[in-house]
Amino acid sequence: MTTSTSAADGLRKSYDERAEKDDRTVRRFTIHHDGVTIPVSRGGHGRPLVLCPGLNSTQAGLRELIRLLRRDHDVVTFDLRGHGLASAADRYSFEGFLGDLGAVMAELGDLGLPAAPVLVGYSLGADLAVHYASEHPDTVAELVLIDGANPVPEPFITDAVLPAFRAMWADLATRQEAERGTARQVLLTAQEILGLNIEIDVIRSEILDRYEKIDRPISLIMSTSMAGDSGEGHAARFNQNWRAGVERLVREHPHITTTWLDADHQLVFTHAPDIAHIIRSATS
Repeated sequence: MTTSTSAADGLRKSYDERAEKDDRTVRRFTIHHDGVTIPVSRGGHGRPLVLCPGLNSTQAGLRELIRLLRRDHDVVTFDLRGHGLASAADRYSFEGFLGDLGAVMAELGDLGLPAAPVLVGYSLGADLAVHYASEHPDTVAELVLIDGANPVPEPFITDAVLPAFRAMWADLATRQEAERGTARQVLLTAQEILGLNIEIDVIRSEILDRYEKIDRPISLIMSTSMAGDSGEGHAARFNQNWRAGVERLVREHPHITTTWLDADHQLVFTHAPDIAHIIRSATS
């Protein structure tokens, strides 16, 4: 179900006015499903592309990358439940977020897209893209996966690092309080973020089976130091695990192309021009 965005919603109106200074052809609407409201944006010119954000990322946060992609693509993007301008949910799970992506993809028939879109996902969004494409391969033209959907050989969340991760996400949740009421807000608690990351570890341990079901071109854009390059703490092991997962994936699926960026997991924010260029080259 799709409705027009209400001009009476001050938060949405303010965000729309700022975002559309660069492109006044952007269309915005909402999708209602599974008890949540998902805000969707469409703008740009060229080949259709759907951009799926990741955990703790929003359309507003990805604005630079979206703006760059719109130069060469007809970009559809959205906020996942509990993120940005989307409404909160009773609980958060991988299946719930996958339902958000599925609801957006189901609406594309009404948007008049001339062809199946390129599906781009960042972090958790990459995992969602792989799962969606494995179940609906005929609805996507190809996949571009940014620093996610990685079949890492070892889980990231172990008993040894659990206290550090719990403290990190508690700090993140505290910092996100400053974004409440804005288009960059994230409504999830630290415990919910932790639970999702534990769930993602399990999902990635089984994701190779999902790749087997996809017969579309796949490109990876991966960070060389996803956990940072300080060399302190557990970062080195995390980075090694990350690279080992990609190497494992490419060994089993040599048709998958991989581009490494000298960056950490925040690459969509720090290296947006590079990522837009890679996507443009991969999908031209």
